[in-house]
Amino acid sequence: MKNIALHDVHTALGAKMVPFAGFNMPVSYEGINIEHETVRSAVGVFDVSHMGEFLVEGENALALIQKVTTNDASKLEIGDAQYSCFPNENMGIVDDLICYRIKENTYLLVVNASNIEKDWNWINKYNKEFGADLRDLSDDYSLLAIQGPKAVEAMQSLSSLDLAEIPFYKFNVGDFAGIEHVIISATGYTGSGGFEIYCKNSEVEQIWNKVFEAGADFGIKPIGLAARDTLRLEMGYCLYGNDIDDTTSPIEAGLAWITKFTKDFVNADALAKQKEEKPNRRLVAFELNERGIPRQGYDIVDENGNSIGKVTSGTMSPSLGKGIGLGYVPRELMKSGSQIFIQVRKKAIPAAVVKLPFYKR
Repeated sequence: MKNIALHDVHTALGAKMVPFAGFNMPVSYEGINIEHETVRSAVGVFDVSHMGEFLVEGENALALIQKVTTNDASKLEIGDAQYSCFPNENMGIVDDLICYRIKENTYLLVVNASNIEKDWNWINKYNKEFGADLRDLSDDYSLLAIQGPKAVEAMQSLSSLDLAEIPFYKFNVGDFAGIEHVIISATGYTGSGGFEIYCKNSEVEQIWNKVFEAGADFGIKPIGLAARDTLRLEMGYCLYGNDIDDTTSPIEAGLAWITKFTKDFVNADALAKQKEEKPNRRLVAFELNERGIPRQGYDIVDENGNSIGKVTSGTMSPSLGKGIGLGYVPRELMKSGSQIFIQVRKKAIPAAVVKLPFYKR
């Protein structure tokens, strides 16, 4: 197990540390519900330094990215971020990622911690054709997600940049917490606004300390990965390994919006055919109509008790006070209002397919 740069800081704060994606990570401090509510109403800080960062540079950097990702990176201006995924050759997804355009021919790809080695090998496999300059920065950089409706106000004193003027899915490189050349990105996985801060490992402790000093009057708290999961699920954001993986296509997963057939990419023809013919199953969101907690792996059944799918993510929503989840069901049940049942132990609990997000600010 690897330790992130702030490992000792988290243990000193009383964090419950657990193995996650090859790293010792803080899963909670005070408890999921308290931490969840902090992000929804104030401001919280996640240390997500386990994530991977690949730098892609050179004249063929864009051509490589266009080949290995589904979204159209040619639309990116300098200072733009874009959600995308790596499709594999068998109708599945290697990983989902965020692509940042840093300079004219320089891009940063941020990938999931559990897939760093797999993603690195995948990109290098296709780079034989393009010859872009690739660097894996994952071990050298830290990532803090400062999330919540008070994030801008709480953090403004730490930068000469106007944080309120950074639009969603845009970023600036500038000063933050006394460190020059920090990436300040208006992105996150919570649906409550805020920023993600990319910095070197040698800089992250100074930034962490100043962030908590600046946020003291705004109710700032450290937040663990458990609350990050409930927050992202309330927004219906996919989690790799749960809702998407090597066997789920972006079309099935409802990610057609990041799958652009105006360019050539890995397995594009097969995915275009699937989109045209419509997949046999789709990832849907559901809410339980009775008390219960859906969990990953629970059966989704029809009114006769026949299994028609599996829950891929599920929880008791702290914001809504009801059981919510995601799962794949036959295409004919994908419409909002469709009735399904979740097998919770020995009871089939009725549920309704709903539109995302579950939580609206």
